Formats: sequence, C-alpha cells, structure tokens
Amino acid sequence: MTCPKGTIPYHIKQGDTFYTLARRFNTTVQAIASVNIGVDANNLIPGSTICIPIRRSVVPCPPENRYVIKAGDTFSKLAARYRISAASILSLNSGVDPTNLQVGQIICLPIRRRRKS
Repeated sequence: MTCPKGTIPYHIKQGDTFYTLARRFNTTVQAIASVNIGVDANNLIPGSTICIPIRRSVVPCPPENRYVIKAGDTFSKLAARYRISAASILSLNSGVDPTNLQVGQIICLPIRRRRKS
C-alpha cells in the first residue's frame, strides 16, 4: 500500500480503533478516516494496512542531520545507536519534549552515523 504524502503506513493490530490510533499518533479520528476512504472504522482487520496522518515539524538543521522519529524511539536509544550523548541530542532540539516523542516528528542529530553490523 502506498500512503499519500503527509501520512505513514500502519499495520492494524488486534484491538486498534481509529480513536486509539488518533490518540497514539497525535491526530484525529476524522483525519484518519479522511485518508482511509472505504475502510470500515468499526471493523478494522488485524494485519491490514491503513495510512496515518502525521504532523512533521522541521527543525533548523541540515537535512543530513534530520531524523524522523519511529515507534519506540527515545533520546537514550538514539544516543546509543549513533554513539552520541542524549544531552547533545537534547541541546540541539530545544522545545522538543523527550518524554513525548511523536512518530513522524523530525529532530536534529549532531552527527548522522550508521550502526555497525
């Protein structure tokens, strides 16, 4: 499934509703419904894919240092992954609440490194 610009794909899990997804992704039930025409909100099928609208705010840093938050990300996990300090991530992202990161949110990393395999 290809989702339109401004949305991300999401795989339905048991118990998901448009309401719980709206709360989780900081959007509205109406916004989710508007990009998922034909999806029965009262009969979501686990394993199927829908599109979730996201709000992306661009932080003032070079594009190569931008990072899009994914489910489960924390500043601590990102610091370990990229071998930098959580404090350095925090210092580059004033106004970002590290305890309330949103999927699709864009932050700035001081150095963009690949993990070693």
